[in-house]
Amino acid sequence: MTGPIRIVGLGPAGLDRIGGDLRALLLDPAVAVVVRTLQHPAAEQVAQARPVITCDDLYEAGADFAAVYRGIVTRVRELAVSGAVVYAVPGSPLVGETAVRILAAEDGAEVVPGESFLDLALLRTGIDPLERGLQVLDAHDLGFPLLLHVPTLICQVDTAASLLLVRDALQSLLTADTGLTRLADLGSADEVVETLTLAELRPEHAGLRVTLVVDVAAPGWPGLVRTNARLRRECPWDREQTHHTLARHLLEEAYEALAALDALPNDAPTGEPDVAGYVEVEEELGDLLLQVVFHAALAAEAGMFGVEEVAEAIRRKLVARHPHVFGDVEANTAEQVLANWDRLKTAEKGRASLLDGVPAALPALARAESLQRRAAAVGFDWPDLGGVVAKVHEELDEALAPGADHTHEIGDLLFSVVNLARHLEVDPEQALRRATDRFDQRFRAVEGAGDIQAMTLEEMDAAWERAKGEE
Repeated sequence: MTGPIRIVGLGPAGLDRIGGDLRALLLDPAVAVVVRTLQHPAAEQVAQARPVITCDDLYEAGADFAAVYRGIVTRVRELAVSGAVVYAVPGSPLVGETAVRILAAEDGAEVVPGESFLDLALLRTGIDPLERGLQVLDAHDLGFPLLLHVPTLICQVDTAASLLLVRDALQSLLTADTGLTRLADLGSADEVVETLTLAELRPEHAGLRVTLVVDVAAPGWPGLVRTNARLRRECPWDREQTHHTLARHLLEEAYEALAALDALPNDAPTGEPDVAGYVEVEEELGDLLLQVVFHAALAAEAGMFGVEEVAEAIRRKLVARHPHVFGDVEANTAEQVLANWDRLKTAEKGRASLLDGVPAALPALARAESLQRRAAAVGFDWPDLGGVVAKVHEELDEALAPGADHTHEIGDLLFSVVNLARHLEVDPEQALRRATDRFDQRFRAVEGAGDIQAMTLEEMDAAWERAKGEE
């Protein structure tokens, strides 16, 4: 038979903010008192008045927070064998206390709510969570993606390292002159409420009872959606757009993004990053993302779906198409993953053929590669590279044969070359695009070598070789 376990909150500051009955319980010599940490004003005052057991040593010895929480639970349970135990935590036991949740659920511990730092934080900042919303984040785990669409309290900014991580995360979305509110030691004589810019944040601004408040116009994904919606209402050009008038912009932005990606090193994202190249990729992906958001906004106007439903639909699809990650299917190679994907996609769409759903409007090389890949997924493919190479030679001979239907035979030849590219793990569309770019650059160099109208073929060829050697 173990003694009762009561869990109490010490509030945000000293014992003067705690009710008389709770103070009496904490000072009762008949109960053992365990404090999560002595680094809190009320905990220090209790320790000065009576013996307490702390858990600070568990934080120092624990490999991770999970180990710390297990250690706290074990310590409280062991003490409860001998009688009543009070486990006291900073602030409220209902906020950010994993060990409390375990003891309440598994040991039937009674939880006595206490004043949270959130109460004082809302009071000092004037934020009404029902009016404007509110999110509370842990500085040690901000989560991904970081959304700042409502007033945000970033708590437990307790070390210089955690503050720098928070600052770096915020800098990815906010400008250096963005104002933040720093709250420290709320409810005590040393309370600090100050406004700093993001650029002014320094490691020394961290502390055991420090919270940063971010209250800005929504940046990032929510900001893009809101900005697009406002432009649709207020911009004459945006108001006139339809799905069909935007279609060409979607295609243009897709190709511009493709060109930016194509300019990255072949081993990207491994190797040394091309900073300038990634700046271009970032911009082009943003332009492409806007097209997706805009079309979803038009669909919402038609009462069909919004951008959040688009995101959720693709999330569900990813889960369903990856049973080797979210289920119990085994897939140890990329080839097995693709085969599972095509099989599941065919079943979902109710398609009569594996080839159904490959858009006829795809560029010819990309469509050929996609059709071949789908057929190969069920084993309809050359078993080795030798057969593919032989087929290319066969199609070349047929294209050069007397009386050949050149359109037909050149098509077969190109289709075979696409197959060769696929077996060599080369994107044929990208390969041809790069070859075309090289021709463009070299021919311009030939033009720059002199009056091309007056040059002989030999002179042009020499200029071409010089340009080739200079690449």
